[in-house]
Amino acid sequence: MGDLTEEPARDPVREAARQRPGAAALIAGDTVLTWSDLDRRVERAARRLAAGTRPGDRVAIILGNTPDFAAAYFGALRAGRVAVPLNPGYTPDEVTFALADSGAVRVVADDEVLGRLRLAEGVAVPSPSLLVDDGPEAAADPPAATELAVLLYTSGTSGRPKGAMLTHRALAANHEQLQRIDPPVLGPDDVVLLAIPFFHAYGLNTGLGAVAHHGACGVLVDRFDPAETLALIAEHQVTTVVGVPSMYTAWSREERPGFASVCTAVCGAAPLDPDTAARFAAATGRTLLIGYGLTEAAPVVTTTAVSDRDKVGSIGRPLPGVSLLLRAADGTVLWRDGAPTAAPADDLEIDLEEADGTDPGEIVVRGDNLFSGYWPDGHGGPDADGWWGTGDVAYADAAGDLVLVDRIGELILVNGFNVYPAEIERVLDAHPGVAESAVIAVPDAQTGQAPYAFVVPALDPAPTPAELQVFCAAQLARFKLPAGIELVGELPHSAIGKVRKGALR
Repeated sequence: MGDLTEEPARDPVREAARQRPGAAALIAGDTVLTWSDLDRRVERAARRLAAGTRPGDRVAIILGNTPDFAAAYFGALRAGRVAVPLNPGYTPDEVTFALADSGAVRVVADDEVLGRLRLAEGVAVPSPSLLVDDGPEAAADPPAATELAVLLYTSGTSGRPKGAMLTHRALAANHEQLQRIDPPVLGPDDVVLLAIPFFHAYGLNTGLGAVAHHGACGVLVDRFDPAETLALIAEHQVTTVVGVPSMYTAWSREERPGFASVCTAVCGAAPLDPDTAARFAAATGRTLLIGYGLTEAAPVVTTTAVSDRDKVGSIGRPLPGVSLLLRAADGTVLWRDGAPTAAPADDLEIDLEEADGTDPGEIVVRGDNLFSGYWPDGHGGPDADGWWGTGDVAYADAAGDLVLVDRIGELILVNGFNVYPAEIERVLDAHPGVAESAVIAVPDAQTGQAPYAFVVPALDPAPTPAELQVFCAAQLARFKLPAGIELVGELPHSAIGKVRKGALR
């Protein structure tokens, strides 16, 4: 446990139970838990998970968006153990890797999942057993704020996932940074739709964690269905929605997408197509707050809530308390905390909407919400001055708002010229016969690399690759044109809707 001289970690569930004991905390189907109810469940889970384990031991949680997940997660943190949320949809190989890599000594899951795993005796913790009251135990010292709280496995474009180490302080810092936005995004009287999986940083901390931080109320959704979630929004008078682009796309296509009670709709985790934003606004009368973040930042870094809340195509500006700069490949700082620091080049390699925007550069951030590096030794974390390169590329427009371009790892070098897949994808997606596209790099004998596009048709008959090439040629320089276009039935997606380009490769 933490040194008594160190600042103890916050226990948001305990605080909410003291301040709002009778207020609704979580709603799941017919189950309504008050903050007092949830606090008792968390305490029982903490005792169950502390038995036979030591502070700092890892506890894997393989559950959906359920009250049992909340009890296990907050219980692990209260006990000073490290929560390792894992996707229930993982294959046995993926689960086995994460359990071995993290060294998890307990695995909380339902009987079906536990039955598929070969676990040593005493490791399995059936989720119903978290609620068994084994009697009082001596109260343990709370963990220190600087101690590891969560290990979240990130899905890289290639190779095995890496465990990002987030401390109690990093998790709390992101809530405090968001809380400094005026007007506030979330408060104690809000009812929040929690449909993003809790094994993802966005669903875990921006969703469930934020509800606990504010003592608000969360409506749990384990499997997203547009019609069913709209019914929940109406039934429980949801005021805040935390979503991803695919959710807003689905809602905008519903016949009656009722969002009358919703004051704030947040979209993050993946780039939002401007057409989707326009369709959603037309269907519901609501504009979306756009956020950008990463698992390693717990997760929010920027949002349009601190810039222009109605602006489409931007990821906004850094949260209060987060420092951000754009860095060129040669180390030149192009923009920092709202101001350009270098003149833009005369001939940018990506077409900017604003003539006075900066060159694209890597997003580099610093803040108390940053992770401590990757498990187990902290490699790949912030440098000695606290700065961490995200690997994402953006530029700042003339108004000083950031526009996300692409991942550095996705960059395609054609005869030495930078080609960003996202730029080609935007053009392809604008074709009326294209539902979705993804562009990757392929080897090319003449140019070194070349773009290659996978396209999901939206029409029958589908547009031909030749037709799409002509469409692209009217809007893209020749070196940016795909070397090939392949029509496919669907693209592989992650649990939060991102295209898994590693699978395409």
